[in-house]
This record gives sequence, structure tokens and C-alpha cells, in this order.
Amino acid sequence: MTLILKVDSSNPDKGAIAKAAQIIRSGGLVAFPTETVYGLGANALDGAAVKKIYEAKGRPSDNPMIVHIADKKALAQIAEVTPSAEKLAGVFWPGPLTIVLKKKKIVPKETTGGLDTVAVRMPDHLVALALISEADVPIAAPSANLSGKPSPTKAAHVIEDFNGKIDCIIDGGSSRIGLESTVLDLTSEIPTILRPGFITPEDVRDVLGSVAIHPGATGKVDEGNAKSPGMKYRHYAPKAKMILFEGEKEKVLARIAKEAKAQKSAGVLLFDDIPGISKKIKILVGGNTSNNIETQCRIYDALREFDTRGVDLILAQGIAPEGFGLAIMNRLRRAAGYSIVNV
Repeated sequence: MTLILKVDSSNPDKGAIAKAAQIIRSGGLVAFPTETVYGLGANALDGAAVKKIYEAKGRPSDNPMIVHIADKKALAQIAEVTPSAEKLAGVFWPGPLTIVLKKKKIVPKETTGGLDTVAVRMPDHLVALALISEADVPIAAPSANLSGKPSPTKAAHVIEDFNGKIDCIIDGGSSRIGLESTVLDLTSEIPTILRPGFITPEDVRDVLGSVAIHPGATGKVDEGNAKSPGMKYRHYAPKAKMILFEGEKEKVLARIAKEAKAQKSAGVLLFDDIPGISKKIKILVGGNTSNNIETQCRIYDALREFDTRGVDLILAQGIAPEGFGLAIMNRLRRAAGYSIVNV
């Protein structure tokens, strides 16, 4: 049986949090909300507990996890802190920025995917912070979805994937951002974004002065040793085949409209509406402006909704990979399995 605890995200019940924290301390698995997506957590310092995450998700063991902390001071316990890390934490924590540093011996290799580096962040969510504080251990937590599926932004998504398979699910409502954190490698010569997210390259550059973008951050497959989740394997994928159309907006929309009319059961994922396309087969996820948080939340919801509708093909509109658009296109390219049509 999976214990499901519903809490108020703005004032989480202390009793519920205590129950979940005890499960973490005893080596169990707890799914919990963050401002990005729901995470599937275990004691980051307990290798046996972390192995349960890999088993539950069907996750490759060389795919590193993000360690969540509730206090900036906790960073020094698990990683070799640098001046750049301190500067970034002062600006962006708590928040959707993960930093990669050299790990300390206390962190087991199960948590880091066998690497000598560790990815760490401090989430900006009262439920997550309360759970970590009450458990009194850092929590390793990838997204709470079966490996490869769209990430969960609601407890219902987690329940769909894990009810009866993990110890506890904390229902704290919808994730505010709905897109995984930015991952920044501080062990490279130049700070390098491994996975784009809510914190943009421009945001990092404003603090550190310079930043590089890893080729994998655009959505390209990285067959080497991935320092970040979401770099090496196909991710965020719906059940149906998905084709991503990229290029000039007007031409992309015209091509999708043509393809949709030729297909009997194709779903259409759009940032800009196409008049004449049936509402039954299209999902409009909003505008593509760089600060449209609602858009981020709706992407994963839309992919899961297409699964529910049982479409056999998804036609998706690409947008410019700039600002937030870089993070959006990273997710869409991987969700499409790199099936991309340049219009």
C-alpha cells in the first residue's frame, strides 16, 4: 500500500510531514512536490535506499541524481564548495538551480551515478523544505515518473505511475514551474549549463560573468558519462510517436495544419493556435514568451493528456531555443526521440 498524504502547500501539516520524514530515515521512498516537478526521494546518504529509486523508476544506474537540501550550510557537508557556488546559492537558492560540484566521501556512488561529482539544489517549496528538514538528511530525488515518461507536475501523475510501488506520496497540488531545474556544472573550466531550465544562461551570466552551454543542453544525445540527469537517455516521452516541427513560425503552423488534416488520430501540441483544427485533437499550451511559467507547466500535462486520449501520433510546434525556449526545446526534442522536421 502507498500512503497518500494530502497537504496544504502553503502550510503543510506537521504530522503528515513527520510520517513521510520517518519513511525517508528508515530507507523508504517518498514522492513529494517541488516548485519544478514532483520528485521521488530517498536518503541521499544511504546507497541501498537510493538503489530503490533506480528500481522503482526503471532508471539506468549511471544516470546521476540531484541531491536536495533545506539549508545552504548543508552544501559543505556533501560537496567541495567553491566561491562561484556560494555566489550562485546566494542569488538563486532556494530555487530551480542545481549546481554540480566535487562530492565528499559521505555521498555514495549510487547517488552520483558512479561519478566523483554531485548535483545539489535547494528547492523553493515549503513542503519539500519541511520534508528535508524533518528527515534531517539530504534527499536524492529525480522526477517521480517511470523512466522516460513525461515528468509529473501533479500528484495524480505520480499516483498513475507509482501507486502501490512506493511507500508514500505527498500531494501538495500542482508544481508552480513544471519544468526541471537548470543544471550548472561548476567543475569545468568555464561554468557550463548541462540541462536548461527556469534559470536561463543569461541569468547565470549576470552573476558569474561567463557561462558555456553543453551541446546536450539543446536536446542532443550525449553518449558519454552524463554529469546531469536528462542528458544521456530519451526522456519526457509520451506513448505515441511524436514529430517536432521547427522553423519559421508561420511555415511551421501551416505544415502542422496540413499534416493534421491528413492524419485520422493525430494530436497537435501548439504554442500558437491554428484556427480550424478541432479542439478534440489539439492542446494549446500558451504563448512562447520567455517568462510564461504557465507554458512550462502545460507541456508535461499535455503529453500525459495525449496518452489518456490514446492518439497514435503527436505533431508538436517548436519555438526559438532562446531564454526559456532553450529549456522547452530541450524537453520537446527528447520527447520526440529526435524525430524533427525542419520546415
